[in-house]
Amino acid sequence: MHNKKRVAVLQSNYIPWKGYFDLIAAVDEFILYDDMQYTRRDWRNRNQIKTPQGIQWITVPVLAKGKYHQKIRETEIDGTEWASAHWKALLQNYRRAPHFAEIATWLEPLYLGDSYSHISQLNRRFIEAVCEYIGIKTPITNSWDYSLVDGKTSRLVDLCKQAGATEYISGPAAKDYLESCLFEEANIAISWFDYTNYPEYPQLWGDFAHSVTILDLLFNCGRAAPQYMRYVKV
Repeated sequence: MHNKKRVAVLQSNYIPWKGYFDLIAAVDEFILYDDMQYTRRDWRNRNQIKTPQGIQWITVPVLAKGKYHQKIRETEIDGTEWASAHWKALLQNYRRAPHFAEIATWLEPLYLGDSYSHISQLNRRFIEAVCEYIGIKTPITNSWDYSLVDGKTSRLVDLCKQAGATEYISGPAAKDYLESCLFEEANIAISWFDYTNYPEYPQLWGDFAHSVTILDLLFNCGRAAPQYMRYVKV
């Protein structure tokens, strides 16, 4: 019997929420799927933080070609001013959090020391930094490291085959459009990831919100963050 290998394929997001990192931790290879069409008002270039005034978006400005007829990995960042603005927003709203100073030692240089030309490059850098801090060792690859065939589900099946997957782990939203029979034909099991029933953690500013960036969890809980996740080992 071959070794089991679980693979997930997902577009990169800007400083994603904790569920995204749980999915990375749950698999043996995580493929960033940035060959997909860039979508506006999505998680590619923005995320949510908590403030005394409620949930607030922080957004990385990007350059549009036409009406965004471009792949995520082709999407360029517009300017550099956003970086100091985002860091200032995090500082203002989280400096009272118990672990702010510790997280800031590696997070602040990502904002103020590095520069990024494309959203995929930025997202990957931040995702890898968070993984390193909370101890996720899953290899992260890019979809363009593989050859890509046509067809929504066919392409995913083929990516999994090339990666040697025995099981494909998908977000629950894909149930509506994935042709699971194509995975069955390729002898690849398909599982739906469960993002529900996360425990609450001590959070600043009003009612608890699960949907915010993982930075909220890190600022508030530090190294104890994995206790509030499922697949990250403490």
